[in-house]
Amino acid sequence: MYDAVIYRFIIGGVLIMKLTTLTIVVPCYNEAEVLPTSAATLRRILQNMIDIQQVSQKSKILFVNDGSRDKTWSLIQQLERDNALFTGLKFSRNFGHQNALMAGMKVAGKYSDCVITIDADLQDDENLIPKMVASYQGGNEVVLGVRNDRSSDSHFKRWTAEAFYGLMGKMGVQLVPDHADFRLLGRRAIDVLMEYQETNLFLRGIVPQLGFNTEKLYYQRKPRLAGETKYPLKKMLSFAFDGITSFSIAPVKAIMSLGILVIGISLIMVIYAIVRFFTGNVISGWTSLMISLWFLGGIQLVGISVIGEYIGKIYAEVKHRPRYIIEQDDYTPTQQTAQLNEMVGAS
Repeated sequence: MYDAVIYRFIIGGVLIMKLTTLTIVVPCYNEAEVLPTSAATLRRILQNMIDIQQVSQKSKILFVNDGSRDKTWSLIQQLERDNALFTGLKFSRNFGHQNALMAGMKVAGKYSDCVITIDADLQDDENLIPKMVASYQGGNEVVLGVRNDRSSDSHFKRWTAEAFYGLMGKMGVQLVPDHADFRLLGRRAIDVLMEYQETNLFLRGIVPQLGFNTEKLYYQRKPRLAGETKYPLKKMLSFAFDGITSFSIAPVKAIMSLGILVIGISLIMVIYAIVRFFTGNVISGWTSLMISLWFLGGIQLVGISVIGEYIGKIYAEVKHRPRYIIEQDDYTPTQQTAQLNEMVGAS
């Protein structure tokens, strides 16, 4: 007999049960202010799930230190010493939030039945984690945490978010509105995700392409515990532009359409100039000439910039450089065993 919750089999007349192994992946970049509180909260939730046998005792919380400049890594190491549930990965430098998520899922996916990703500020509802695991155990390979409202956001942020999701939808990009990076992926989904080799990652667009049985769980986003957001307006706009250019060539098509429109307007102006010439009303228009030059020049610069963005992405992809470099891995069992031996030898 098999179900998604527990593997049951009999050896020598004894019923053996294998519980789900869960790893909670938490990307961290300068999170020293919130990490102690977040770690305690996640530890409490995971320990309770272990106690009621919803997940295996092998389940872990994996912090991925994305080149933090504060005391984040030293705090992670202290947490590891204090409780065996905590583990860590350390990048050699800052590689970005999306790469930190990928690294955590790749490392944890080898030893876990499912992985949940959640940001260290815990603005996402950590109390949804047991429900996510229950959904996975019920047969869903992908479980997405989706905000049920944006009442905590400013009017400007709500408007820009709605505009972004609307624009991406019109471009044919499959996105789940109001879903960020709070999600559960089963091992099969992670294995497929790792086959995506692009350097310019936009997981919110990739995950819906995976298929598999998917469920959405809704929650209300909370204010940040402490510290400052890692996605100010400038970075959010850059992230949105990366998402657009990573999944659609619509901007290039838009430039072509604009070019055709400008040619049409130019033909109208040519006809108008010829008519004025034959009627004898030819006047040198410096203002109209300069406006036309600036207008066309602006269109050309925008067009070159957009095409250059795509060429730049191609350049980054064809180099096949590693998306991240792990300086220290405290999660992988062999690494943990080596560290334990060193500690025993030192004592």
